[in-house]
Amino acid sequence: MTTYEEFERATLFFDAGDYAAAAGMLAPIVAAGPGNRSAVELLGRAYFHSAQLRRAEETFRRLVELDPCNGWAHEALARTLERQSRPDEARAFRRLAGAMGVGPAERAGVSVTAADLA
Repeated sequence: MTTYEEFERATLFFDAGDYAAAAGMLAPIVAAGPGNRSAVELLGRAYFHSAQLRRAEETFRRLVELDPCNGWAHEALARTLERQSRPDEARAFRRLAGAMGVGPAERAGVSVTAADLA
């Protein structure tokens, strides 16, 4: 199976609400391609939704490093820190997200093209 096919399979599990399974499929994809922002984002979301908050935090921090102008990544990291009862740390990321035009949201989608996985 290609990396793209594995990513599609993980996306299906994520969309079905099986976040832990999706994370298990995405972790090797991210390990093999740590610069793949789409896979890193979806892995962070899978960890977040399966309450693996330490892993979600690490993953969203990686996403912020990969794409510091991604307001959504800052917001996701802020929400993850808040869920861990760390509002003081979250505040800085929330402010950055707001400055980039991103406010708190319940759900955010992932847009992926085959080029993102190359």
